[in-house]
Amino acid sequence: MLENMSSNQRLLLAVALSFVFFVGYTTIFPPKQSIDQNITSSQQQVVIKKSSSQTSSMVSHEISSDETIQKSQTNALVKVHSEDFNITIDTLGRISSKLMLSKKHYFDGKPANLIPDSGAKPLYIRFADDSLNQLAIKTAYVSDKSIINLSNGSKKLVLTQNLGNVNVKKEITFFKDGHYDIKINVSNSARYFVYLGARPDIGDKMMSVRGGMVYTNDDKSNIFEDEDVESRTTFTGVTLASSFDQYYASIFYNLGDKTSVSVDKDREGNPVIYLDLSGDSSFSAYIGAKDYEILKSINPKLTNVIEFGWFTFAAAPLFKLLMFLHSIFGNWGWAIVALTALVRLVLFPLTYKGMMSMQKIKEIAPKIKELQAKYKGDPQRMNAAVMEMYKKHGANPLGGCLPMILQIPVFFAIYRVLLNAVELKGAEWILWFDDISKMDPTYILPILMGATMFYQQKITPSNFTDPMQEKIFKFLPVIFTFFFVTFPAGLVLYWLVNNIFSIIQQFIVNKNFNAIKVARHEKHLEEKSHGKD
Repeated sequence: MLENMSSNQRLLLAVALSFVFFVGYTTIFPPKQSIDQNITSSQQQVVIKKSSSQTSSMVSHEISSDETIQKSQTNALVKVHSEDFNITIDTLGRISSKLMLSKKHYFDGKPANLIPDSGAKPLYIRFADDSLNQLAIKTAYVSDKSIINLSNGSKKLVLTQNLGNVNVKKEITFFKDGHYDIKINVSNSARYFVYLGARPDIGDKMMSVRGGMVYTNDDKSNIFEDEDVESRTTFTGVTLASSFDQYYASIFYNLGDKTSVSVDKDREGNPVIYLDLSGDSSFSAYIGAKDYEILKSINPKLTNVIEFGWFTFAAAPLFKLLMFLHSIFGNWGWAIVALTALVRLVLFPLTYKGMMSMQKIKEIAPKIKELQAKYKGDPQRMNAAVMEMYKKHGANPLGGCLPMILQIPVFFAIYRVLLNAVELKGAEWILWFDDISKMDPTYILPILMGATMFYQQKITPSNFTDPMQEKIFKFLPVIFTFFFVTFPAGLVLYWLVNNIFSIIQQFIVNKNFNAIKVARHEKHLEEKSHGKD
């Protein structure tokens, strides 16, 4: 069956089957891994999955109701103002809200709040000693300032908490780019835990990676996806720890090599990340958009929080190429067009060779059918004869497979980039496209995508032997059109431009193959004429 498809038909089938495979396989067979309770930076990447036998009982780092009541505006202790964000610190010394003021980061007409109402809050301190912890819950912090304005640069805030025999002091220096440095002093060497905070809960959940990350000094990215954490895991030698969603992240970094970073779970199996400390400690942190240039300007290591899931190995370089093209065109839409063109140009020699091979297979298809009929009762001889026919005419039945295999990871990598890159949020292209991270409200782009796919099929030589297979492929443009209606406009734009290049390439292949056939026919006539002479 496969040898009777063109390379484009194979690609369409492969993409459709890949979607089914990735969704179906991970649903039916979620990977199981054993968990090492003391992981160091020298160990391999860990992706923790939930076991069906795991109970919903909570570990000791659950945030109880007593500790979540301090979230109303009446309990706001400090307000931090910036052109791009507002931060609120509550009476428990936690960052209880961060509002993103840029219109780009508005959701439902309001500034995005990166701190969820439920779950741990950034910089929240709990103590290993339960009695001390119960006292800390009921004791408000005292601040040396009530309002901080970052318009003139960074500002330092000092928070103190008197717990009798133990005193807590937090010195936080806020910066305009969204990061902050913190020094913590806890007297009497009391053991305590500092929480990174629950991940932001903003944006689209569709196919995006959401959860926690611990990136170690040996460049291993340990991902803990939502609802998939089984038990507590501890790391040392950590470069950064992050809780993140599609576009935003809360990050701890500049941690000491011996700092213990633990990943626990909440009731739903979502990651809860905290530092295990005692006495004095200092580190840096960031809460904000996963904007590559901003993260790079703060600390290049922070760019590792930009996570594209399984296809990070291919998506990361494509993302950097896309940013380079944006620096040239100054428009993310045209950068996507240019990226698609470059990818197609790189793959052109392989796809051209595969398409030409399939043209040859179509040309000798009648002879193949004759051989199949002739050796119908002898499969071994039939296969040998068919392969000999392919060899004689220089046709490779698998000629279209390599281009297809290369294009599938490229497609999924670009899909991840366009879905998770916050740079595309609020990015204009042309005409009515004022945000290519959202679907096209006019549906024109997905309709054009479906139309070009239909036309591509029409000009691609068909060599189907199975009528049902042919009917399925005729409906693929319609299926893909409905499938892409809700996709980000940037992704639909990529697929549309990809179709246009496929059409151009098919015209080139058809023209060159016809020229070869004409030249071959003329040569045959010339040889026949010389033979008569």
